[in-house]
Amino acid sequence: MRRIYDSGALHRDDEEPQAPTERGAQPQAARSIDGQTWSDLLIPTWLRYRAVSVDIEVPQTSYPAGTEVPFVVTMQNALPVPITLPTESPRPWTWYVDGVPEASHVDSVPSEDGSLRFDRGERKQFRRRWDRMFRVSDDEWEPASAGEYTISAGLSVANAGERGLYSETTVSISER
Repeated sequence: MRRIYDSGALHRDDEEPQAPTERGAQPQAARSIDGQTWSDLLIPTWLRYRAVSVDIEVPQTSYPAGTEVPFVVTMQNALPVPITLPTESPRPWTWYVDGVPEASHVDSVPSEDGSLRFDRGERKQFRRRWDRMFRVSDDEWEPASAGEYTISAGLSVANAGERGLYSETTVSISER
């Protein structure tokens, strides 16, 4: 034991970076890097769009009249780095019923830009319900008739379908 103390191996000095520090001591310099900013600077936008996948799922494909249709929208970043996707709206994604955003004929999506952030490998899930009604004015809703409807979801980007940032599924509504 005496050799360790005599050799100076336990010497602690803040000016020597390789010298061990005392327990509980705070480091003098914290080196950190903002991974989100670096990945946005280094990864091209087209690759960021390709890294994200969008999927929509419904528990069943047929629903009786008078019931709501639940669905789950899943988005996942396949890259091992955090990314930010620029969007055309502060609302980063929207769901549709037969091409009508959020089953409403009344425009409620602002036209400002926004963004959607993903951590590395992050998976986001959103649960929504369609009450089988279409909004035709600010205070008027019409029930959907029996038939097949396409429920879809996509990011608020130009050409979302071509970029793979859009998914859809079909459900059928039966009469009572």
